Amino acid sequence: MDSSAPTPSDSGASSGPPPRLVNWELAASTAAKLTPAGPRMKGSEIRATVEELRRLAEVSVDHVHRITGLDAARDLRDSEVLIIDRAGWSKANARSFEVMLAPALTALAEKRPEQLKSATTVVGGALTGTQMGAILSFLSSKVLGQYDPFCSLLPGGPAAGRLMLVAPNIVTVERELNVVPSDFRLWVCLHEQTHRVQFAAAPWLRDHMMEQIGELSSSLVEKADTLGERLQQTVKAAVAATKDSGKNDGGGPGSSLKGSVLELIQGPEEKAVFSHLTAVMSLLEGHANVVMDAVDASIVPTVKTIRQRFNARGQSRGALENWVRKIMGLDAKARQYSDGAKFVRAVTRQVGMEGFNAVWERPENLPTEDEIHHPDLWISRMDLSRA
Repeated sequence: MDSSAPTPSDSGASSGPPPRLVNWELAASTAAKLTPAGPRMKGSEIRATVEELRRLAEVSVDHVHRITGLDAARDLRDSEVLIIDRAGWSKANARSFEVMLAPALTALAEKRPEQLKSATTVVGGALTGTQMGAILSFLSSKVLGQYDPFCSLLPGGPAAGRLMLVAPNIVTVERELNVVPSDFRLWVCLHEQTHRVQFAAAPWLRDHMMEQIGELSSSLVEKADTLGERLQQTVKAAVAATKDSGKNDGGGPGSSLKGSVLELIQGPEEKAVFSHLTAVMSLLEGHANVVMDAVDASIVPTVKTIRQRFNARGQSRGALENWVRKIMGLDAKARQYSDGAKFVRAVTRQVGMEGFNAVWERPENLPTEDEIHHPDLWISRMDLSRA
């Protein structure tokens, strides 16, 4: 694909694909160059690992079905399972990011071509393909697995999304933790297959999230004239947080920085959409964690050891990694796991898993960010107050 797509004409009509804010091919290739290949393994070990991960991804579905009670877990053959390396993960996510932004950019090209042209100029200087590649490179060495519902929008993409398991990272972590490989691999598959089941149970969820992401990205692009200034403020806040980190005992570098880059560059108009997306992501991650908590030794024999060592692993990160995670919003993602899990546990204690599953019926049943922190409000709104 040509990285310099035609620019809309001054007349306001779109004469071709909208300009691209990021050269995603360059981002993927940069990530592949910057990211280490992973642990050294013999060819036979690689083949055996791939085969086992694929088998365990299939095995995990029945366990998720039993724990969640969601009939959507009975048949997931319309999705795709990929066992990939770090470069493959970066390439897949670069393509998904582009398809997620496409509707907003296309609409803006039709309505405000000059605004989009301005945005391309401003963002092009602030977030190039090379810079995005560096971000993907960092993430590609950390992610164990991911369910991507948006890849179905790509030409020839699987109808129900794609489950990706990043084999080098899984092997690296299982060796680092010194845990039973087959148990750890099943544990990872259980979490990621839960996300697949969520979107199968709520087939409207992908389009709903796309709509929300489109609104947020459109609003940010339309404010291109102030985006550069807001990005500068983000950097200043990051530097200040790093300096302040030496003055307190908790959190390490960046601990006083409130929120992620997205939170710092958003304007008032985006706050409602961002809040909604935060609530949805908290729900999805929290629900997956609750499913993981329901996994016992009958499913994963060494699950207690895995949990203990995996949770302790996060406390041993270096100062630089902690700072990068803070700036990229990964600490906020970790809070989503915790907040969402508290919400799901509180709801299921009061109304059971069957009552909780009303959340997957329609968009209106999704919790607000306030309800994530106050589950009783959601239970009352859903009229599920029975014990």
